[in-house]
Amino acid sequence: MPGALFIVATPIGNLEDITHRAVRILREVDVIACEDTRRTQKLLNQFGIKTKTISYHEHNERERAEQLCQLLETGKDIAIVSDAGTPLISDPGFRIVNAAIQRNVPIVPIPGPTAFVTALAASGLASDQFLFVGFLPARANARRAKLEELREIAATLIFYEAPRRIAKTLKDALDVFGNRNATVARELTKLHEEIVRGSLAGLRQRFSQNPTARGEMVLIISGASERRLDATQFSDEIEDQSRRLSKRVRELEGEGLDAKVALKKAARELGIKRAEAYRLVVAQKNRRRK
Repeated sequence: MPGALFIVATPIGNLEDITHRAVRILREVDVIACEDTRRTQKLLNQFGIKTKTISYHEHNERERAEQLCQLLETGKDIAIVSDAGTPLISDPGFRIVNAAIQRNVPIVPIPGPTAFVTALAASGLASDQFLFVGFLPARANARRAKLEELREIAATLIFYEAPRRIAKTLKDALDVFGNRNATVARELTKLHEEIVRGSLAGLRQRFSQNPTARGEMVLIISGASERRLDATQFSDEIEDQSRRLSKRVRELEGEGLDAKVALKKAARELGIKRAEAYRLVVAQKNRRRK
């Protein structure tokens, strides 16, 4: 009988986010295929895991996939991990998974953290429909061409971006999409975690003034269905909408509705998506505390 290939998600920052099941699987398999063996070894050391590791990355993926499949066919169990998060999500793993499927090797996913899902949940942008694009092209012309392809998509758009390119990407997105609502999340679950919400114009200005921001970034942009605002309108529009929403929520709560039901009803009355309504209420409360 062949062994099994386990796709194991690992923490994107805080090591406490690993699951008990992931730790057990990493202990029990015969080999762990790692994007970077040195980085994965730090995780293994943290949990006292002694399993043998082998490199599996974009530069050796083709030949290593064949080698690992041969081990699987002899009955060995193998776990594949990326440096952080879930393998195959903008990381290596596609070749070995498909090669294993062709050989009827069992594929067992071990779920866990993924940066773009973590960022989306905290973004305040619509999460009922979204498109994960991954990394945009590094070259400006190709990047703008890709953004043009996505301009009319109604779903929330999610990208990964390197810190050295974030300001340029925000400028290109502003030029192509107009001044949509957006969020940049970086260093997720780490000590210096930062989630910045606002307009594309505001985020572009912020990250142009802070070119030393570190950590891989998740950029989330509202879809084409949301109304676009120019830079001078954005703050006043949002402030007014936030005040009207908060006022209506208080009125409904005064009528006896609980907070969650009141927010849902007020958002529906004012034509605001529920996720956006929640973000506005939280922002209004934060402003009151200042």
